[in-house]
Amino acid sequence: MDIQRVLILLGLAVTSYMLILAWNEDYYQGSTQTPAESVVSNEPSSFGDILPTISESTPVGRADIVPFLEGEDIAPEVAEVQVPRNLVTVTTDVLVVKIDTLGGDIVSVALPKYPAQLETPDVPFVLVDPKNLYVAQSGLIGPSGTDKQGFRPTFTADSTSFEMGNAPELAVTLTTVQQDGSRILKSYHFTRGEYLIDVDYHITNLGPDPWKGGLFAQIKRDGQSPASSSENLMGMQPYVGGATRSDEELYRKLEFDDIEEESYKLTLDEGYIAMVQHYFVSAWVPREVIGNTYRGRKLKDQDIYLFGLTTPPVTIAPGETGTIGASFYAGPKDQYRLEEIATGLELTTDYGFLWWLAQPLFYMLTGIHSFVGNWGLAIIGLTIIVKSCLYPLSAASFRSMAKMRKLQPEMARLKERFGDDRQQFSQAMMELYKKEGANPLGGCLPILLQMPVFLALYWTLMESVELRQAPFFLWIYDLSAMDPYFILPILMGISMFLTQRMQPEPPDPIQAKVFKFMPIMFTFFFLWFPSGLVLYWLVNNILSILQQVYVTRQLEKAS
Repeated sequence: MDIQRVLILLGLAVTSYMLILAWNEDYYQGSTQTPAESVVSNEPSSFGDILPTISESTPVGRADIVPFLEGEDIAPEVAEVQVPRNLVTVTTDVLVVKIDTLGGDIVSVALPKYPAQLETPDVPFVLVDPKNLYVAQSGLIGPSGTDKQGFRPTFTADSTSFEMGNAPELAVTLTTVQQDGSRILKSYHFTRGEYLIDVDYHITNLGPDPWKGGLFAQIKRDGQSPASSSENLMGMQPYVGGATRSDEELYRKLEFDDIEEESYKLTLDEGYIAMVQHYFVSAWVPREVIGNTYRGRKLKDQDIYLFGLTTPPVTIAPGETGTIGASFYAGPKDQYRLEEIATGLELTTDYGFLWWLAQPLFYMLTGIHSFVGNWGLAIIGLTIIVKSCLYPLSAASFRSMAKMRKLQPEMARLKERFGDDRQQFSQAMMELYKKEGANPLGGCLPILLQMPVFLALYWTLMESVELRQAPFFLWIYDLSAMDPYFILPILMGISMFLTQRMQPEPPDPIQAKVFKFMPIMFTFFFLWFPSGLVLYWLVNNILSILQQVYVTRQLEKAS
């Protein structure tokens, strides 16, 4: 039996198996339900009809998920009531945010720099999408809180529309007054080019008693797939769900299924709470890092999940003013920026168990891209670098295969001599290898070393927002998506066939038939892979062919 061929086949099979696991476990959510539809909104938008519509009224009550401070008694359930909804639209150079004056919650966030589809570049991607009941909520809880007993305060604003224009910053302030006369200002601070929004409560205690309360900030969302997700069942569906950090883990997934079975709760001095959605993430990060409590839970009998935090209570003396705040990020998974915002938040760009290899690959890709200006060329450059680093091993492999080809006639004679006696044939074949100095395992190592690189690049393409909708040339408009015309997979299959023809044929007829079928099988698998990944494997095969031709000619000259 040709041990070299068996190990190569095993390595390719393991690679295919790992990719299927990546589809099913890390990327496929399995939900086919239709997200909740929205009704027509009554507010104007600078983007016209291209942004999602939002319900004209909002249910308020205990069912609207306001949490309690640690140790606070839980009040009785409050019946839901419908209240009119008034929205404030805030437009910056990178964000279009809608804020509900009821509670001062962020009910929609669109990202103009990131089109929803390549075919509609003027339609921004909507991250905080009301079609998924997606809301970034915040409020004051505790004995003096504005959101106690499940009711949300109603704020007023100077305008229903704010635009940053050419200014470097923009502040939007909402105001409400409590029954005791205390004045609450909820301030949203936006910065040009920034996806991080500072949210601050300025509390002026005009009552006779100390004001005591804390901040809650949470992300509310249903458990359905994003409204913009692909319906292609063969496509790769990315992870959608919660994420946070713990004492042991800088990044911990809070999957919907796990939260449905058991709520999550942890008090931590540093941290974040996030909602991950493929190339994008939204996250609350507390301003004060001591003693915050992080939670993940599902509302009873509802397809609503809550991922949030509560801060320790603060006390403000009569006549004094205090501030409680947090930051809300809604934007792309920019690893460098996320690392600055909170420790571990950059790990929401999840490269899987091969993160230690995918991360350097990403750095190399971005470095090459800074010179060539095209992500497809950067992938080709990365392939050349990886192939060059492995060339000494590849050259040894090609020399070993050249010796194996020379032994093909002798192996055929051995096969004819021993017939069906596989034990005698294997023993004679190993003696022949030893006599001629051929190593049947010599060709395996370079190919096996390619497998982790292949898998790591797969995760890099699927998780790095820099490669989202990144064009190459001609018909390849998005390297993170499959080739629409299947040209690259077909070329990859042809290159794999040519590579296989240059290798010695296995003596086992069944094994030889399996290897002849492999280019067809892998071409089929690669039809749905990201075109950037297929480009990598195609260039890798072409370089392997060129290297093998070069080494073979060198051996012929030497002989």
